[in-house]
Amino acid sequence: MTHAERASRWARRFVLAGAAWLAVWQVAELAGTPRRAAVTLGLLGFVLHTVFGKAYALVPPYFDRDLATTRLMPVHLACSVTGTLLLAGAASGVGQAVLPTPSVELLSLAGAALWTVGVAVFLGTLGWTVRDNLLGGATGTGEANAERRPVDRAANLAMPVALAYLALGSYALLAAHAPLPTLLDGYAPRASHLLGAGFATLTLFAVGFRLLPRFLVAHPPRALVAVVLPAGAVGPALLAVGLPAGPMFRLGATVEATAVIGFATAFGVTFVRSDRGRIGLDAVLVAVALGSLAAFLGLTFAVDPPTAELVTAHRRLNVLGFLGLAIIGASYQFYPPTAGSFRGASDRTALAVIGLVAGGLLVEVAGLLGGGTYLVTGGRLAATLGATVHLGLLVALFRERFG
Repeated sequence: MTHAERASRWARRFVLAGAAWLAVWQVAELAGTPRRAAVTLGLLGFVLHTVFGKAYALVPPYFDRDLATTRLMPVHLACSVTGTLLLAGAASGVGQAVLPTPSVELLSLAGAALWTVGVAVFLGTLGWTVRDNLLGGATGTGEANAERRPVDRAANLAMPVALAYLALGSYALLAAHAPLPTLLDGYAPRASHLLGAGFATLTLFAVGFRLLPRFLVAHPPRALVAVVLPAGAVGPALLAVGLPAGPMFRLGATVEATAVIGFATAFGVTFVRSDRGRIGLDAVLVAVALGSLAAFLGLTFAVDPPTAELVTAHRRLNVLGFLGLAIIGASYQFYPPTAGSFRGASDRTALAVIGLVAGGLLVEVAGLLGGGTYLVTGGRLAATLGATVHLGLLVALFRERFG
């Protein structure tokens, strides 16, 4: 097996782990798991495992380099999966009810330590890979796409910032459970925003401006690229520092909303300019629309203190709607369901997944905002079904195509 084949195999395993965490997360939400456990399963489990896998595959060629080594990818996967499991288990209602407090704290410490080791492996591997091109001046963009180079260079510049957010967020997570100096006051949502808005969302912006226009065979508006990337780089830091309220928080919410809505607008314009229709890109279009809704909802937090239901709706729209459906859509671009020959290997199945997840999420949000408990339960049940079908589809595709 060649170096590239090994890298691709382990990248797929991260993607598959992310899909498995998506299904587990939806089941846990349906069962009423505590917020901290839900954040761990959704953000660390589903979103970041998938982002790790695709970053291993995409960042080196985008920086005109080959991945330095694949030998540590299994170590990273083992650490991140086990760390997520321990953190979620300690934060869950079951873990807190069954285990004494010292054991829960020890479980959280072990989980945070393993997660941080995995992140250190990831950062070390990518850092060594691009060590002589840290700012991404070399983009690997061929002459046929020479007109895309300005956008590609701007997107590359955002990646070191995203990786710095990953390092800071993971340290904040570890410091919350270990005898280490905390970032500011150790308020847990700061770490979540560094990892979610800082690393995952900024990576989506950076990779998205390179990848999605090529899928669409169209060009994004450069003016919006020039707004989204700087705002996406600064906004998470302002949010993390400003939480939970105050002038800095309001500024951060405004800047981050500008980035998210600007990205949604840029993708929408690029989508309209294109004559390439694919089911995965339709999912991304739904994702950015839900992300814009989440951004508008987040702006209301800067005006009035949110209720618990509003916070949950905001979290679900961001993690499952914006990041989640963007990930699902990208998965169907890289691994088209129609490439399989088994029953259900079709765009119709993919459309059912998108409809169940997006529709279920909207029903859930309506229930959260309107006080309809039955709507919340029904929406989460639909999203759980969609996540389960998505996992089954990827498992069958990977088994048939890659063995």
